Amino acid sequence: MKKHILLHGLLISLWFTLVMTPIATPLYAQVGVGTPPPGDAKILFDGTKQSLHTHWTYWEGPRLATSLPIKWALVKDPVDKGMVVNSNDPAAAGGKYGAADIVTKQKFRDFRLHIELLIANKGGNSGVYLQNRYEIQVLDGDSTKHGMGAVINETPSPYHAYKGLGQWNAYDLVFRAARFKNGRRIEKAMVTLYFNGIKVHHNQTINQVWGGRNSGIDGGNNGGKGITDTPGGLKLQAEGHNVLYRNIWIKELDLKTADTDF
Repeated sequence: MKKHILLHGLLISLWFTLVMTPIATPLYAQVGVGTPPPGDAKILFDGTKQSLHTHWTYWEGPRLATSLPIKWALVKDPVDKGMVVNSNDPAAAGGKYGAADIVTKQKFRDFRLHIELLIANKGGNSGVYLQNRYEIQVLDGDSTKHGMGAVINETPSPYHAYKGLGQWNAYDLVFRAARFKNGRRIEKAMVTLYFNGIKVHHNQTINQVWGGRNSGIDGGNNGGKGITDTPGGLKLQAEGHNVLYRNIWIKELDLKTADTDF
């Protein structure tokens, strides 16, 4: 009997240990369409006019061909409920990037970004610019280093992760700005990117700004290679195409080491 009581007591003790002890589980990145912002993130666009006009403005680059207020139209979400913003600004018709790009009023260095995008028509083109310098391409039909999801001209396009026309896609990324010492760049900018929940770029260094002076900060500085130690906003490119955006949030970081993995 004593043995049975002892065994019973041990079983009860083991049960309490299993139930009450937290189980160590790996931490996975929350990524993909619909990923909610953490509590300390800043909501840059939530489908309202207020968020668009509060947080964004036109980039005053050399090709700017419009004026405030922002002419990007709010339209009904073609897939889900709510409103989204269309990058098809009339001033950018014909692919005139830089003519009507919008950029956040706040400037950033290191950050975690979530942004959702939908390309409505074949060949639709836009771009997500980190620090108003480094472009993550948005371009239907192109699987080259200039194509969908590429760190433009620096990596192959992860086209396999693209859901296609009329579908919502998500970029989730961590970006680390270039580092400088005595005015000289000693560490290049770096990014890790998930495209629709698939990790497609890991600790990818970024060499320069591509596209010339109409593309972004430092684009006209030594052919885009003259990167300066200045923060920049998140920029969305207008190229005269129906590319829609929604659910944009950002969280500022301070990455001490050259590691953007998450």
